[in-house]
Amino acid sequence: MPEVTYALSLKQPWAALLVHGCKCVEVRRWPTARRGRVLIHAARVPDPRPEVWSLVPADLDQAARLVGGILGAGDLLECRAYRTAEAFAADRARHLNDPHWFREPVLYGFVFANLHTLPFRSYRGGMRFFPVAEETAARPAGPEAAGGE
Repeated sequence: MPEVTYALSLKQPWAALLVHGCKCVEVRRWPTARRGRVLIHAARVPDPRPEVWSLVPADLDQAARLVGGILGAGDLLECRAYRTAEAFAADRARHLNDPHWFREPVLYGFVFANLHTLPFRSYRGGMRFFPVAEETAARPAGPEAAGGE
């Protein structure tokens, strides 16, 4: 029986920025108690805001265009609570979110380490954390994966 791990879906370019180490904190409106290895999934619909895409270095542009699949993994170490705009802004270098995006009463930062890319693999995403059969996530990418979904 294959081992099951969990994935977290992010809109692009956030997913690529995370797995390539440009950021190490993913911001959400909900907390998590989950810890350990998490697959990083690129959602089918990218973030449309130009100010977000301006964060993508030229050498990551192609990786940031991959959608609808698993593209990396990392270790989820902690869930940090941002209860003030000042605390959120102070951690900007780790999450890359504009300080004006802070919303009361609290935002949560999922702190990752040991981030790395995996061969892109088309995979249907899900809300919050969703289960993925490890054999599906670990298989080498085939030619159909090059363009994403």
